[in-house]
Amino acid sequence: MPFLPITKQEMHSRGWTQCDFVYIIGDAYVDHPSFGHAIISRCLEAHGYSVGILSQPDWKNPGSIDVFGRPRLAFLVTGGNMDSMVNHYSVTRHHRKTDAFTPGGVMGKRPDYATTVYCNLIRQTYKDVPILIGGIEASLRRLSHYDYWSDSMKRSILLDSQADLLMYGMGEKSVVEIADALNAGMDVKDITYIDGTVFKTRALDESLPTVILPSFEELKESKRKYAESFKIQYSNCDPFTAKRLAEPCGNLYVVQNPPQKPLTTAEMDAVYDLPYMRTFHPSYRKAGGVPAIEEVKFSLVSNRGCFGACSFCALTFHQGRIVQVRSHESILKEAEIMTRDPDFKGYIHDVGGPTANFRHPACEKQMTKGACGGRQCLYPIPCKNMNADHSDYVSLLRKLRKLPGVKKVFIRSGIRFDYLLADKKDTFLKELVKYHISGQLKVAPEHVSDAVLSRMGKPRNEVYNRFVDKYFALNRQYGMDQYLVPYLMSSHPGSTLKEAVELAEYIRDMGYNPEQVQDFYPTPSTLSTVMYYTGLDPRTMEKVYVPTDPHEKAMQRALIQYRDPKNYALVREALIAAHREDLIGPGPKCLIRAVPPRPNGYHKGKPNPTGKAPAMRAPKRK
Repeated sequence: MPFLPITKQEMHSRGWTQCDFVYIIGDAYVDHPSFGHAIISRCLEAHGYSVGILSQPDWKNPGSIDVFGRPRLAFLVTGGNMDSMVNHYSVTRHHRKTDAFTPGGVMGKRPDYATTVYCNLIRQTYKDVPILIGGIEASLRRLSHYDYWSDSMKRSILLDSQADLLMYGMGEKSVVEIADALNAGMDVKDITYIDGTVFKTRALDESLPTVILPSFEELKESKRKYAESFKIQYSNCDPFTAKRLAEPCGNLYVVQNPPQKPLTTAEMDAVYDLPYMRTFHPSYRKAGGVPAIEEVKFSLVSNRGCFGACSFCALTFHQGRIVQVRSHESILKEAEIMTRDPDFKGYIHDVGGPTANFRHPACEKQMTKGACGGRQCLYPIPCKNMNADHSDYVSLLRKLRKLPGVKKVFIRSGIRFDYLLADKKDTFLKELVKYHISGQLKVAPEHVSDAVLSRMGKPRNEVYNRFVDKYFALNRQYGMDQYLVPYLMSSHPGSTLKEAVELAEYIRDMGYNPEQVQDFYPTPSTLSTVMYYTGLDPRTMEKVYVPTDPHEKAMQRALIQYRDPKNYALVREALIAAHREDLIGPGPKCLIRAVPPRPNGYHKGKPNPTGKAPAMRAPKRK
């Protein structure tokens, strides 16, 4: 099956006089199931609808959206696989230099707030054609939200974009139901009943039970109101128990229907078995292709959804907490196709999803009754009803290892080490160490202070330490010398300089020298972002310390990389501010010396410990 048309000429060559849908996307056109636009367009095609792909139109030229002319049913619009603002800006609000989702990695081919800009561009030419928006940018901005880049509350993207309907979550079911309704002649304003959608109205249907949220105007005035509203939204993300929500804004209501039900295994298989070309459109070859495909070209998606519920992650709002999986047969079929690719060298780069080692719902009841509203599956401790069992994942990995042409199967998606430890059998961890690591395993403890970890929704530090001990014990048992690369985050809500120093001391004791550190990045619709903006934990309404001053954030980040001579002044200032001058000097436990390092990084002929040791070796703890 060829690529979908990207020009009117290609549309006509298929015998079409008009597209049912024109799909405007902020990314390059990559027909691979790791790209949302590929899944949505192929799902529509499988249901008999014609789709033209309009990638990265020139937003400064209204005529750029008229490549295919007027669509028969609607325009579809997505900002891309990432929120356009995250794509464009670092956490310090500096422009990024490259865009992995654009041909040649060129930055600047999409506008800020891309979904809104594209929709407004459409409205300049087509006043009455329905516009349907979706993707991560629309999904996480579906109701009023704090916007980090403008440092302000923004109303629903549905209003700012002038779109008619918003699809949140993954969208495969929603978009087909909407397409069928439009095709049957329904007015888009009457399509108010589909799960996983958000619409706007002047009057609520009083026959349907609806929770009225605080108005946008109230949220602008009161941060506490925003925290309270978000708690209600967060409690209504489950497809089995969620209520209909309505948020007043001016003389309109923005109404959120409950989420779509999770896909069954057969439905997941049907989505991933569609005839994807599995690469970028050939028109991008001259530009050097699309960099983002390299990370996923030889990777396999085995699941979606996550019951980990980290506070800084938006997965609860987007994919939900109920894990959905593909069958072994579907995954093996895709792997066999992969092995026939001329560029395949025998290495499957990943078998996973948001969390690699989640291969079934957390407990048996979730697929019929939903996830618990008042508690999490793993935090603060694993629920006694959770089914911690890696048997299915182990079986799948064994089958993949045996495929002809496959030399190695790696796991590069995140591993939840607390879930792994909850499994009474060690089979998965043993096979992970023996077969599925490329020299180093990346894990995400994020921090070591239990006070900060509680705000993050992560397990206590002693859980990570137990995992570290077990991991290195197995490495010794098998005669292997593999590393750990822990992801660490600075400046998360709840982290003062005291906790930042605690993290630096842990890094010192582990002999770890992190090359990369992630400053907390407030992105739309996460618990942590609400904490950042309001200073309140919406789960408990407790006050939370939030490091917002850029200089303090720089100090917290520098403490994690205290070995870097360039950070000396910041680390010294931070230690003095935290009243930890005992860590300045010549002692073995000191983080820095009393005398600044020389420009070449040396102290009186003795090297400053800045040699590259980015990963943890087996630690020697007391």
